Amino acid sequence: MVRYELEGERIGLYVCHCLECQAQSASAFGISAIYPASALTVVSGQTQRWSRPAAKRGRLDCHFCPQCGSRVWHGNPERDATISVKGGSLDVKPDLTDARHIWTSRKLNGVVIPGHAETWPFEPEE
Repeated sequence: MVRYELEGERIGLYVCHCLECQAQSASAFGISAIYPASALTVVSGQTQRWSRPAAKRGRLDCHFCPQCGSRVWHGNPERDATISVKGGSLDVKPDLTDARHIWTSRKLNGVVIPGHAETWPFEPEE
């Protein structure tokens, strides 16, 4: 089983409604907590990695636990400035009250996004 620690403050929190996040989460959306790559320390186990085409910036490295198959983070901590930690892998699940919603153009019917939430129909230009 992969165990990791994050040190420091989270940079952002996204609810992603893209088709890839729907498939990877086997649900309506994915949750991504954005941290500096330097915040991550793996304390036990090792992830396995596969890559997929990204909407922007070439390919996306996806790290998962080889024992349970759960996605743990996206990005390459040795190369990228930030990583996207999957919300379901966190011991303390994030409060989505102030999450930003992206790829809302792919949102499933019936999913309600709070009226105060920042939204983007696709991936934001950040």
